[in-house]
Amino acid sequence: MIKKINPFIIVVFLFFGTTIAQKKKPFVTKTPFVWESANVYFLLTDRFNNGDKTNDHTFNRNKSTGKLRGFEGGDIRGIIQKLDQGYFDKLGINVIWMTPVVEQIHDGVDEGTGFSYGFHGYWTRDWSALDPSYGTQKDLAELVSKAHARGIRIMLDAVINHTGPVTAEDTVYPSDWARTSPKCTYTSYDTYINCTLVENLPDVKTESKENVALPPFLIEKWKKEGRYEQEVKELDTFFSKTGYPRAPKYYIMKWLSDYITDYGIDGYRVDTAKHTKEDVWADFKKVCDNAFSEFKKNNPKKVLDNNPFFTIGEVYGYNIGNKLIYDFGDKKVNYFENGFTGLINFDFRNEAKMNYEALFSKYSTILNNDLKNHTVMNYVSSHDDGWPFDKKREKAFESGTKLLLAPGISQVYYGDESARSLDIADAQGDATLRSFMNWNAISNDVYTQAVQEHWQKLGQFRKNHPAIGGGIHSQISSFPYVFSRTFTKDKYSDSVVVALDLPFGQKEISVGRIFKNGTKVRDTYSGKTTIVKDGKINIETNYAILLIEKI
Repeated sequence: MIKKINPFIIVVFLFFGTTIAQKKKPFVTKTPFVWESANVYFLLTDRFNNGDKTNDHTFNRNKSTGKLRGFEGGDIRGIIQKLDQGYFDKLGINVIWMTPVVEQIHDGVDEGTGFSYGFHGYWTRDWSALDPSYGTQKDLAELVSKAHARGIRIMLDAVINHTGPVTAEDTVYPSDWARTSPKCTYTSYDTYINCTLVENLPDVKTESKENVALPPFLIEKWKKEGRYEQEVKELDTFFSKTGYPRAPKYYIMKWLSDYITDYGIDGYRVDTAKHTKEDVWADFKKVCDNAFSEFKKNNPKKVLDNNPFFTIGEVYGYNIGNKLIYDFGDKKVNYFENGFTGLINFDFRNEAKMNYEALFSKYSTILNNDLKNHTVMNYVSSHDDGWPFDKKREKAFESGTKLLLAPGISQVYYGDESARSLDIADAQGDATLRSFMNWNAISNDVYTQAVQEHWQKLGQFRKNHPAIGGGIHSQISSFPYVFSRTFTKDKYSDSVVVALDLPFGQKEISVGRIFKNGTKVRDTYSGKTTIVKDGKINIETNYAILLIEKI
């Protein structure tokens, strides 16, 4: 049912620069892809879009579960459908990050919040296989190919730290592969690593460098599937080529790198990075780089550009203020020197409470000095953060403005752009953050459409201008609030001017030294053009924001 909109909400639309009646096609400029300024769309594969209903109940996962703790049908085919419809293009997305698509445990467990299946992808049973609930190898190949054709990268989620829980149907990995105790106490470096994160989540012995045999259950599984000889042959080649011992972590690295050589994915977000020794990730990056080089060599026509394979780590608790170092208390670790170009910035959703200039100038200063040649990924909501910036979705416009204009990588969590509810009745814990995408509201609700259009305009501007996330920030004036961003890499340069919290109607702002007098510029938010005169522009729009680029 379509919601009725009162006059107050109409004013809100105008204040934040969004109306439905004046939709314009976004202007697209040809710009190089820069990871440091990427606009990433993070989705739970099972909760985004159901494109193939025939795979909804694989492995007899039919038990009653707690609210939002079972498989709900989302799959790779559903992502392809939205890709074909141009959904990500309209949002200015140039990277899609998907939760793990590897085969999950077949059964589930009671986590104390109701029975749960591994719908989220973090309970691995077999790294070398896709879970049929998510789709097929053909689906994944099609997704990567179609995404690349649109200039969109695919980033998968790498889990090396642990397997899935042990159930009546899912045997534990052998004792030389994984430990089932003790449980982590999180009081020191070692008590984050040599332990299980929670009860019944076997911890892979990533510290081991001992040769171990393949798990018997995996051998039996592969033989039933008719791929045992091929898998063993590939493992023999991998270990012969790399010289690594046949230790658990290196088996897993080989299996994860296959998604690079077989499909051409562009990056990995690394799960639970601080729960292994940091050298694990340095080795993982080497394996990924070699696999990426092999893919490019074997598929020269599929190479998008010269960007290296990208890895970003989930070091829980890291924030941009930590700069290069994460402190365990008894040990300090530089993850940027151990396999990562970027880390997830867990404090953005809190620092988004700052005013624009304080937020933007802080991030630009750190990224262009202490973290030069590195980056962070910011978010306002996520799949397992119970304290998002705007849990009640009352600041959907402000969330988009701050996230998409902030220096660093922007992570748009599915539904941020449509104010998908993060507070679901009867859903406990992180399940409340993981409802199915609110497609009905996007189709029928005027407020939702207004929010989405705001995110689309800002996302397109970010995508077309690496200066937004990867450039140098400079305030031009405090009132009205105007700033510039400038970016230079090799022979490419990019400069933009942004103004926020402006009055409606006629506006006059300074563009500083960014654009010379006589330069024709466009406000991409309204689509209107004007010419710089005396270092200023005069323009009339019904919006409170200007996104200025040179034409």
